[in-house]
Amino acid sequence: MMRPMKLAGQELMFGQGCLEHLRTVKASRAVIVTGGSSMKKSGMLQKVVDYLKSAGIESEVFSGVEPDPLFSTVMKGADMMKSFQPDIIVGLGGGSAMDAAKAMWIYYENEGFKELSDILPPNEFPKLRKKARLICIPSTSGTASEVSRSIVITEDGTHTKFGIGNMEMMPDIAILDPEVTLSMPKGITAETGMDAMTHAVEAWVSTRANYVSDILAEAAIKDIAVYLPKVMQDLNNVENREVMLNASMTAGMAFTNVSLGIVHSMAHTLGSVFSKSHGLLNAILLPYVIDFNSGEGWAKDKYDRLVRSMGLEGDLSAVVRNLNRNMDIPESLNAIIRDEYRFKEKIEYLIDSALADGCTKTNPIIPTREQMRELFFEAYYGNKAGI
Repeated sequence: MMRPMKLAGQELMFGQGCLEHLRTVKASRAVIVTGGSSMKKSGMLQKVVDYLKSAGIESEVFSGVEPDPLFSTVMKGADMMKSFQPDIIVGLGGGSAMDAAKAMWIYYENEGFKELSDILPPNEFPKLRKKARLICIPSTSGTASEVSRSIVITEDGTHTKFGIGNMEMMPDIAILDPEVTLSMPKGITAETGMDAMTHAVEAWVSTRANYVSDILAEAAIKDIAVYLPKVMQDLNNVENREVMLNASMTAGMAFTNVSLGIVHSMAHTLGSVFSKSHGLLNAILLPYVIDFNSGEGWAKDKYDRLVRSMGLEGDLSAVVRNLNRNMDIPESLNAIIRDEYRFKEKIEYLIDSALADGCTKTNPIIPTREQMRELFFEAYYGNKAGI
């Protein structure tokens, strides 16, 4: 039976200049959650502060959210919110900043929650909006956290990444202004762009895929394939940035409703163990998983139909490999995870974690342990060597 779909919150704004929509927000106090210094250096943080001020909203900034936000960072932000008592929370930045803002929101509104486990199954996810609403403003074209029900938070001691999903976390207002993404350098642009591509491709063959998600995923895949290379050629072209940001959002609408697959399952655990960029891991893993999933007839048919509709020849994994190659993304994991001994030492843990990941259950093929082992080694060595 199909699950109910939710494509965004109350308001969705996109296009050049839409950041000014903040002037219309009704609230009295805001906490702006952001990452390192890119939003400050680009002037976007000050723009947000000024627009909120013009709406009569006093704001404070929580900055310094790290990539793969730690639970301790979440609690620091929640404590700040408990002191300041905002009725609006703004996540400004990449996926980490927006995920952290969502998580801080949960702990701000539920003061009895003290541990990460409080929001993990089998505990019931709490109702939100008792104190505040959430605005998300992405600075990258990749995670789509602005239209997503999901967050990934890292446990401090073990550095295990926990993916948590619930429609309560869908931001109330999403503002996608391509000018905010202009500060992103080439490497982050490529990696986050391939994160968006992975979202769309995995949604395309999710076992929960439906008529609407297919329309969204197909549109995103086609636009990313054309416009990501264009953005890489000219990082300051705001029109191309706008198409990429909209495609990322569209991919997000698809996957947040029909889930993902084992590219994400594998990337989540590899990122936890080896502290590598999620988007980069997705980019490297994606063609291997496409090849694996092509063993399921209906999935191969969908991949092939997609390639034909793009006016291309060959299979989808070759299209992705060529895209990666043109952006200098390595073909195998050993180019970024150089400690072969540790990779082999951790393989059983990697297999266990990937098989237990929630994204695995909507993959076209549920891998056996041996199939997952082969996939990890193929992606690591670039072929079947070392298995």
